[in-house]
Amino acid sequence: MFETERLTFRKFADDDLPLLIQQRADPEVNKYLGGPKRQNAEALSTRMKFYMECYEKFGVGMCPMIWKETGETIGTAGLQPLEDTGEIEVGYSIIKKFWGLGIGTEAARGWMEYGFTKMGLERIVAVAVTGNTASRRIMEKLGMKFEKDEVHYDEVCAFYGISKEEFLRR
Repeated sequence: MFETERLTFRKFADDDLPLLIQQRADPEVNKYLGGPKRQNAEALSTRMKFYMECYEKFGVGMCPMIWKETGETIGTAGLQPLEDTGEIEVGYSIIKKFWGLGIGTEAARGWMEYGFTKMGLERIVAVAVTGNTASRRIMEKLGMKFEKDEVHYDEVCAFYGISKEEFLRR
């Protein structure tokens, strides 16, 4: 679909499911993604179908995130509808081996730029379980503003948003 300095993104294919299950099985990775209840084979099969339906309906969705240097799939990132809110959410998850390298920020920035400049979105939101300080720092680093706490994905989440104008001004 597109790339950033260190990352490439493409649409999910059916044969990506085993790798997604493997990546999300790590308790430290799935801790803020709903844990084993939301990150098991059955739930991820359903979720991946949702990602693929998003490509058809909206032209975007969560995508495998590929580290250019090695070709390794290191997580997921993309834009998708946030449940029943009518808003478009930027999201990302990264395998532990690649934590602390600025990849979440790079991925989210790339997707936000894509959403605002290629898709003409006027606003993008993001949510993180309230205790997920690393994800919240990424949102704040990108200029997103905390708006409220509310339930998403069956968890109390910090809800952030940014307008196209605010993002492009940065």
